[in-house]
Amino acid sequence: MKLVTSIILFSIFALAACAGGNAAISNKLDPLTAVTITYSKVPMVFYRDNYAAAAYARKFVQLAPLEVNRTGSFQYYLWLGIWNTIQDPDLGASRDGFESIVIYADGEPLPLELVGWSAEAIGASEPVYVKPVASAADAYYEVSVDHLRLIAASNEVRVQSTGARPQAFKLWDDQSTAKASLREFLNNSVY
Repeated sequence: MKLVTSIILFSIFALAACAGGNAAISNKLDPLTAVTITYSKVPMVFYRDNYAAAAYARKFVQLAPLEVNRTGSFQYYLWLGIWNTIQDPDLGASRDGFESIVIYADGEPLPLELVGWSAEAIGASEPVYVKPVASAADAYYEVSVDHLRLIAASNEVRVQSTGARPQAFKLWDDQSTAKASLREFLNNSVY
């Protein structure tokens, strides 16, 4: 009986430590695949004006890191939420040019290749981030911790899609909360 009580108390303390208050990052246990996903709660937001479509039309890209833990094997990804202010029924149009991207961190290019358009690409059964609009596309890119550190340490970050018509996205306003969340994510990563 003492052993069972000790195990229960240990489990409660371990869960309390995991649930402890970090407002910038969070952990999620995927209900079907049992991978643990650590993620930044505040994505960075990038935009580009799209005056050709309409006045005040904009395209947005949200960017946030993910750490996927498969029983001690860690992989890192960037999630991009891609959307615009003009709803386009053609989801493929919003994905155009995002099969590969280049992130410029203080001018240093970080070319990234798409891993997939759904959470299954990273071994999860459901998305971590809520889409800002129903027509948004999710994209996942594998990165290294060094890539994330370079982004976090940079004063100027921008995202560029590739393809026939590359599109450049710049940071929206002050991203100090998102950058602090990224730094906290890195401080809590295993590597």
